[in-house]
Amino acid sequence: MTARTPAELLAGPGAADRDEEGALALELLAVLDAEQLDTEAAAALVEAMPDGSRLVLSGEPGLLGPAGSGQVLADLLGSRICPRVASRTPDEGPVGELVSLVAAGELARVDAPGNEVVVVPAHDPGEAVHRTVQLLTESIPRAFGAGPADVVVLTTAHGGPCGTRALNAAVKERVNPGPGRFGGFDPGDRAVWSAGVGRTVSGTVREADSATRSLVCETLDGRVTVPADEVSLRHGWVLTAHQAAGRSWPAVVAVVPGDAGALLDRAWVHTAFSRARRHLSVVQGAGPALAAAVAAAPRPRATRLAELLRQGAADSEEA
Repeated sequence: MTARTPAELLAGPGAADRDEEGALALELLAVLDAEQLDTEAAAALVEAMPDGSRLVLSGEPGLLGPAGSGQVLADLLGSRICPRVASRTPDEGPVGELVSLVAAGELARVDAPGNEVVVVPAHDPGEAVHRTVQLLTESIPRAFGAGPADVVVLTTAHGGPCGTRALNAAVKERVNPGPGRFGGFDPGDRAVWSAGVGRTVSGTVREADSATRSLVCETLDGRVTVPADEVSLRHGWVLTAHQAAGRSWPAVVAVVPGDAGALLDRAWVHTAFSRARRHLSVVQGAGPALAAAVAAAPRPRATRLAELLRQGAADSEEA
């Protein structure tokens, strides 16, 4: 069976087969990046599983959680009602070492003889934007031979002087300037849009369909047509860490603005840094606030799922 999102597995043209009782016709379902499962999606999956089947959740509860409600993976682990296998093997290389430190609440310098991890200080938003564009378009491609699709910039929010809108505008001016005649887009622009709750799709604009006022974009799964007035359609050289959850790139530029405030926490840093496979550049504009955010205990989300799971397990034992 090929990999699919939970929504694709349950409905639509690519949905899994069902048995005579309407349950999914499978014996084992493995869900990757399970920290992204919200309550509604998890409930739909569990309800669709046939009796006697197995559901395996694989994920890291320390990463940013789902766009929807709940924190299903963390609550399942907290309830202690399910078997659990913990991996003690960190990812390889300096990036993996740094990510392991962040997950443990520590931000420390790591030995990176090949410049796999680089910290670039930025004293104000203007310098942060300049350094980010320079890293994306010059420094990283020159040092690592990375192509345009191999590098992504991650930041904390859409708004602000170092948000996705400002940074994407600066990158577009440098790499693909144009009049934006297709609803603000030009052929060659990287684009990103929300195809559903918690599901982000990236592509490259190829052309426009004047009859339907839509953009034709090339994605990893082929060509798709997106309405030019789709409110979630944005330029895609720069993403938020939430948009990047569940994906990875050879190289990542993580922009840490000085005005990030409460958006900057250990989960954000853990998620942003761990999107990089080979190289991570950190444009550091937050000063000591970055280390403080990593060291601070994660803020719990209000949920009763762990309590309900424990009570349900206790009731089953008594029955």
